[in-house]
Amino acid sequence: MRRVNAETQRVTHAPGSVVRRLAVPGGVLAAVVGAFAYVGAVDPNEPGHYPVCPLLRFTGVFCPGCGGLRSAHAFVRGDLGAALGANALAVMGYLVFAVVWTVWVVRSARGRPLRIELGSGALWGLGALVLVFTVVRNLPFGGWLHP
Repeated sequence: MRRVNAETQRVTHAPGSVVRRLAVPGGVLAAVVGAFAYVGAVDPNEPGHYPVCPLLRFTGVFCPGCGGLRSAHAFVRGDLGAALGANALAVMGYLVFAVVWTVWVVRSARGRPLRIELGSGALWGLGALVLVFTVVRNLPFGGWLHP
């Protein structure tokens, strides 16, 4: 609930409203931290813990997500080199998530919605980046991108 103090023209928020506005970003962060904690504790390099990528299993082609669990495991353990080696695109995704989540929390605390408006050019560019990453990692000279 918002109240306007007539003397100072300041908008004050009810004490519980900030907590309510931060509940969803907090829940998302809790879910992501829980997932990363699990992947950090259960090593994806050990066989039998996680399913094999079906695209890799049946075609031998690395998808853009191949190596993502190994990347997350290395990232949680603080080994940025191994994380980048397992899946560099995933590491970029972790960093983008951190920035967007921080902006979301700040805007939510101020009572403003998070609006991310990507134009068609940005979406096509993002799609092209994922496609180029996928193609290059599957070519003979792209072996350095294999998980």
